[in-house]
Amino acid sequence: MASSVKKILKFKFKAGLNSYKNILTANVFNDLNALENDALQYELFENALTVIKNEDAVLPIKNLDKQKIAYVKIGDDTNDAFISTLQKYTEVTVIADSNLDSLQVKLKPFTTVIIGYHKSDVAFKKDDLRSDELFKINFLAKNNTVILDVFAKPYSLLPITNFDGIEGLVVSYQNSVIAQTVSAELIFGAIEAKGKLPVSIHSSFKVNDGLPTEKLNRLGFATPENVGMSGVILSNIDAIANKAIDGKMTPGIQVLVARKGKVIYQKSYGFHTYDKAIKVKDSDIYDLASLTKIVATLPNVMLQYDQQKINLETTLGTVSPIFKDSDKANINFKDLLSHYAGLAAGIPFYKATMDNSKFPSEAFFRKVSEENFSKRLADSLFIRNDFSNTIMDLIVKSKISTKKEYKYSDLTFMILKDYLEKTTGKTLDILVQENFYRSLGMNNTSFNPLEKFDKNRIPPTEMDSYFRKQLLHGYVNDLSAGLEGGVSGHAGVFSNAMDVAKIMELYLQKGNYGNKQYFSEKTFSDFNTCYFCAAGNRRGLGFDKPQLGAEGPTCGCASMTSFGHTGYTGTMAWADAETQIVYVFLSNRTFPAATENKLSKENIREDIQKIIYEAIMD
Repeated sequence: MASSVKKILKFKFKAGLNSYKNILTANVFNDLNALENDALQYELFENALTVIKNEDAVLPIKNLDKQKIAYVKIGDDTNDAFISTLQKYTEVTVIADSNLDSLQVKLKPFTTVIIGYHKSDVAFKKDDLRSDELFKINFLAKNNTVILDVFAKPYSLLPITNFDGIEGLVVSYQNSVIAQTVSAELIFGAIEAKGKLPVSIHSSFKVNDGLPTEKLNRLGFATPENVGMSGVILSNIDAIANKAIDGKMTPGIQVLVARKGKVIYQKSYGFHTYDKAIKVKDSDIYDLASLTKIVATLPNVMLQYDQQKINLETTLGTVSPIFKDSDKANINFKDLLSHYAGLAAGIPFYKATMDNSKFPSEAFFRKVSEENFSKRLADSLFIRNDFSNTIMDLIVKSKISTKKEYKYSDLTFMILKDYLEKTTGKTLDILVQENFYRSLGMNNTSFNPLEKFDKNRIPPTEMDSYFRKQLLHGYVNDLSAGLEGGVSGHAGVFSNAMDVAKIMELYLQKGNYGNKQYFSEKTFSDFNTCYFCAAGNRRGLGFDKPQLGAEGPTCGCASMTSFGHTGYTGTMAWADAETQIVYVFLSNRTFPAATENKLSKENIREDIQKIIYEAIMD
């Protein structure tokens, strides 16, 4: 024994272990967890995840507007990444109850139940299904349409002797964050199933069993390196975002970047307000301001165009009786959507509702909801339901320029909202939900968000000291939209970065998302054309386009085929087909007052966009 110890000490001496050397630990984490490792893990799991049962093509989940999905957990390990990723595709409700009968009562309204079996990846820990877990699976499978996702080795399925009641069965092999993320992608069709079983599961499934599934072109998730971008360079976004927050240009920010159909950067910064009480989360909902134009009104106009109910030469006088005998009767849709129709930039509609003391008049407002005063624009403030007619009346009578020149006008989209509602017989908020949001899985997007979402998820926008005399928290910041009860064509939608990215990806894919063609490629191309660039007007039809000169909405590095929009509250959404990039920036820069737009003056949105383009490696 003594001689063995001497030999060990001798070798340690030869290795220099007798001399203390300080080990630098600053980069140990990065060295051991290189970005390339995560990229490889995504690629490995995309190829390994295995579907071994898919009755009635339950996988991937389609028709989100007709689905009501629940999630039930089995196992004792974490499931956070799986839940959060599932909920980025559509509304998925987590249901838990130790009593199976009462659990089933809760599950009765749902069309599909996803069961996640989560066990630790620690090799020595037994991960076979326990008898109570097995009973629970069998019970739920008997009473529901079930997708069972196993985040453990395939052998854990051995205790199941009958798989008849399970419609969908996914083997995800590990319970890591990346495995959970990629598995959620597979369930919703962002990737297709490619994997094969490495072992047999008694007589039910054999080695090399594995079913292919359909890939739906929904947004997926990956590292920047998976899509030819540098995560190191993208990390420089932190400095720009923190500069904006530290400089009190905005209390909080959401930033999302997607490329080639993969979200590769999604991060939230700061707080809802400067008192730092509530941190911004990815699921929080911001007032989109003028992004409403391209995420609510414009897609519905594109549907009308696609269905040949209008064309670019269609005039207001032919589709809207109120304009028939006005000086705006001959404005065609090409000019209207290009902000080339000579309309005024805006009208102070609120002045028509004020009394002699410059306060909201009782002729137009009530403090409590009444039959003819049910449209709410703030706490304890309801406007007459027919005031939208007054708004349109004022637009019809407003001055129009005879000079052919570019002038950005909110009136354009107020007119379009009126046209859509009178043509379809549905209000814009209902129309956009039915035509787009529900099937896209934009379950965090809505006009008048307080009717659907918790107030703590909505950062306030402004202390309105000039009309509503209160903090605007969950009510649209734009007063003209407020006077329409929060539903207008130019403003009013609240959403988060992930949902906005979905509709931008729809545009990037020329009308297609989730393998549903919402409108034709030609329709999108017609609307993404700059018809008056030669005259110095950069606008497409409804879409903003890159600047023609030194100043404009982008970093100057986006291609001329790119498109998007910005918003007054400090928002931006931009997509570029040449680089296949979607960029979303949301903030409440108007809090507590909108007077000084430092966010715009300091080019925060544009500087972040510049970093995104610098990060492209291919």
